[in-house]
Amino acid sequence: MTEGIPETITGALYLPLRTEARVPAVTLLHGGGGIEGNAVRWARTLNGSGVAVFLIDSYTGRGIPTHHPPDYADGRTMIVDAYRGLALLAQHPAVDPARIAVMGFSKGGEAALYASLTRFQRMHAPAGLEFVAYIAFYPPCWITFRSDEEVSDRPIRLLHGTADDWTPIEPCQEDVARLQRQGKDVQLLAYPGAPHGFDMLWPRQHFAAYRGLGTCRLEERLAGEIVNRATGQPWRPTDAGTTEGVTAGADPGAYAEAVKAVTAFLTDTFKRP
Repeated sequence: MTEGIPETITGALYLPLRTEARVPAVTLLHGGGGIEGNAVRWARTLNGSGVAVFLIDSYTGRGIPTHHPPDYADGRTMIVDAYRGLALLAQHPAVDPARIAVMGFSKGGEAALYASLTRFQRMHAPAGLEFVAYIAFYPPCWITFRSDEEVSDRPIRLLHGTADDWTPIEPCQEDVARLQRQGKDVQLLAYPGAPHGFDMLWPRQHFAAYRGLGTCRLEERLAGEIVNRATGQPWRPTDAGTTEGVTAGADPGAYAEAVKAVTAFLTDTFKRP
């Protein structure tokens, strides 16, 4: 195994008006477009509920352009970013280290979801710390990791539009059902007719140059190699099962419902002992 190249990334900390000495916080992970208006709006919305937000920029420090050609390894790299964010937030004098959740969108949602796997907690979590909740917006739930039945006992929530043709909802439905059978606190909130990125500020539109994940499924082989289950080879955007063209953009109704759901969920979670 070779060592990676050290990289420095940054983030912006949004602090609410404090009504207590130490406030709860969320580590926030952007999607494939980098930091967009939806992430900033969520940071301010959560601030309004008394929650601090650390919005991590996973791209700039690595020299990754926004809307770059698909590299779905990004989502897995962002798992590390999430845990580095947890470690940093836990040291801030205004943040309660026992009340930090993680939330992400699309690729960031993938990272927020898979950060709940016990193996990644063991690899990356600071000693004695764990996220108290995992919130994933329209993630690609298409990877079967080894030991993926071993996940956190903390609550996990997925929010997904039923009309998402970029990262379809069906694999997430399957994963949630499997984890629920294991007794895990996992729920999927489905928004009828909502597309990918339903919380974006820009209107719904079609992107002909991008491909949806369709029916593609990936799995982890020995030594951590992630391959297309159907071909046994690294996944490519042109693999069979992908779909040509995707739709993404705002669905105001779905966004409004998501705000209610997330703020209520975090309020309840942060009150738990």
